[in-house]
Amino acid sequence: MSAEEKIKSEIMDAKGLDRTLSRLAHEIVERNRGTENIAVVGIRTRGVSLAERLIAKMSEIEKRDLPLGVLDITLYRDDLLKKLKKPRLQQSDIPFGIDDKVVLLVDDVLFTGRTVRAAMDALMDFGRPAKIQLAVLVDRGQHELPIRADFSGASVMAGRGEEVRVKLHSVDGKDGVFLVDSTEEG
Repeated sequence: MSAEEKIKSEIMDAKGLDRTLSRLAHEIVERNRGTENIAVVGIRTRGVSLAERLIAKMSEIEKRDLPLGVLDITLYRDDLLKKLKKPRLQQSDIPFGIDDKVVLLVDDVLFTGRTVRAAMDALMDFGRPAKIQLAVLVDRGQHELPIRADFSGASVMAGRGEEVRVKLHSVDGKDGVFLVDSTEEG
């Protein structure tokens, strides 16, 4: 957490986050009756780290490797010109075909649904999946678009001036999910 972030509550600690990912992995495997036709795609940045961890857990359950793709949605965002002053473009890397696959799209927090909409638009440039499933660590409600997660680790109702912040060891140096007061941030 940066110095200006005021933590209101800890939603998940490191052990809770790991347990949640284990549960999600089991739910994904069970609902899909295995992993034979699943391809996992993480949305940059924390979605990729979560996707890697889910793949490790599903591979352990099913005793088979799953492909990992990385998706950058920057150019597909509907607020690109309005909100992002200096967009940071990164590369998408989906080194496998997605046609007729069940694509498991992974992100950290589902809020308005606009990130997921952009991700689905970006995915269509790579092919035509049989199905897209969405796995998120936290669904914070208040969706602006009719998008829902197929697999959700936790539901958190955050009010105005509050944000759900996911911290992952591979990106932030620690694991946890926090409710943060965002009213004082500039």
